[in-house]
Amino acid sequence: MTRSHFAFWPARMPVTLTVPDTTLSDNLEVTARRYPDRTAIIYYDQIITYRMLIDEVNRMAAYLMHLGVNKGDRVLIYMQNSPQFIISYYAILRCGGIVVPINPMNLTEELFFYIKDGSIRIGLVSQELYPRIEPLLATSCLERIILAAYSDYCVNPGMDAPDFVKAPRLEAGSPQVIPWMEAMQTAAETLPFPETAGSDLAVLPYTSGTTGEPKGCMHTHKSVQANVVSAALWGELTTESIVLSTLPLFHVTGMVHGMHAPIYMGAAIVMMTRWDRLTAARFIETRKCTHWTGISTMVVDFLSNPQLSQYDLSSLIVINGGGAGLPEAVGEKLYQATGLRFVEGYGLSETMAQTHFNPLDRPKLQCLGVPSFDVDARIIDPITLEEKGPREEGEIMVNGPQLFQGYWNNPSETKNAFVEIDGKPFFRSGDIGYCDEEGYFFYVERLKRMINASGFKVWPNEVESILYKNPAIKEVCVIGVPDKRKGEEIKAYVVLQEDKRGSVEADDIIRWAQQHMAAYKYPRLVEIVASLPMTGSGKILWRKLQEEARKQANRED
Repeated sequence: MTRSHFAFWPARMPVTLTVPDTTLSDNLEVTARRYPDRTAIIYYDQIITYRMLIDEVNRMAAYLMHLGVNKGDRVLIYMQNSPQFIISYYAILRCGGIVVPINPMNLTEELFFYIKDGSIRIGLVSQELYPRIEPLLATSCLERIILAAYSDYCVNPGMDAPDFVKAPRLEAGSPQVIPWMEAMQTAAETLPFPETAGSDLAVLPYTSGTTGEPKGCMHTHKSVQANVVSAALWGELTTESIVLSTLPLFHVTGMVHGMHAPIYMGAAIVMMTRWDRLTAARFIETRKCTHWTGISTMVVDFLSNPQLSQYDLSSLIVINGGGAGLPEAVGEKLYQATGLRFVEGYGLSETMAQTHFNPLDRPKLQCLGVPSFDVDARIIDPITLEEKGPREEGEIMVNGPQLFQGYWNNPSETKNAFVEIDGKPFFRSGDIGYCDEEGYFFYVERLKRMINASGFKVWPNEVESILYKNPAIKEVCVIGVPDKRKGEEIKAYVVLQEDKRGSVEADDIIRWAQQHMAAYKYPRLVEIVASLPMTGSGKILWRKLQEEARKQANRED
């Protein structure tokens, strides 16, 4: 276990943190009592105070109990970022249920898997997604849907709101579907809510499924609280903070940083239902946002806005994120635009977001950061389980208070996910990394993503980082494709900056790469594309590109 990072720990910051035994719903209840008239959510034109928020949560919780939701029942949320998402989440917790947040990009067949796996009877769904889930009312265990229209909480949306947010309430035409406002109006306000504790299951986020079937990660209130409290403390959140919430709330990073941590502190949440770089810049200026947690793809797009210099971004004091390393060239561009260094973190669904984060005053670019409060993180040989020394690569394995309880209905995968070291269970991240002499961790690649080109080990992440220094490139994904002579060849999928489209060709990128990296490392194949496939949380689906390239190679054989 490395301890060298404590030399660079923020001044006057404790190195250990006691996790509350209280629940996430307790956080909202306490904040609403302390600051009832403070702003909780700013949703385009709409202001929702903490008094209003707790009232809406209690009403929806009462209605869910009326529908028969009991303690321990799984309840689905299938909607985009909105006040209804937050109300739904805390209402499910209030009545003792377990939140199952679903990626809004999922389609009917995928939804069927989650509903069956979780034995889900009740779902809270936004109306633009309803056509995808409606068939499952007749073909799955799903019995009731509470249908939400974003426009109910966005009365005068203006130009910032997308059209689907402005869309009026629709009639579902099924007795199994209850309009959101009808549920609110008929809810009993005085129902006693069940007792819940920190040890109770709170949320079941599913892994993205890029390495097989999605798996539900069982998190208790306490494992979530570990990262809620640490995110608030490390990110220097206060009641005066104004948080720009752009990451999807179904994903653990958006969930913790864009919802739970601000509510815990009594801060304000400026919410966007869909990412838009112009709206984000406008909100930062007009709402005086202080904190923004994003991912590298958002930051790249944000900085590609040719009008960015017209906006006042001076209210920002923290820009952080994760998902994928921010290329050095992009980090420098962000610093020039805002005067702030991007503060990266690292974590997974199984760890409810961060196990690592960079110190705010001493971040390193393309670095996962140092282990969070009470996290024991090690670089371990994935075969021998021998601990590695500084600069030696191995699998990142972690033990900490934010670890999940295991995979829902999947004991074999749970067993495979952990290994015992020094008498403690360590979660196997599947990520290859290393630790430097100062105790900072660095990501190299997914365990199975390394490219073997003529015997040379090539990590796509390194090649991508260099390619991002090319001013013509907006986004890039590097994969390995089959090659009869070399075993694998390196291929780059490139999205060009808007002003370079039509003037830069694939050969231009290859020639540039030749001049900037070793001969065994630069991509011989470059394909210019309009966009890259991404998960709902903004991660590039490199595996999908790799599978398509390999299928193409097999057809050509």
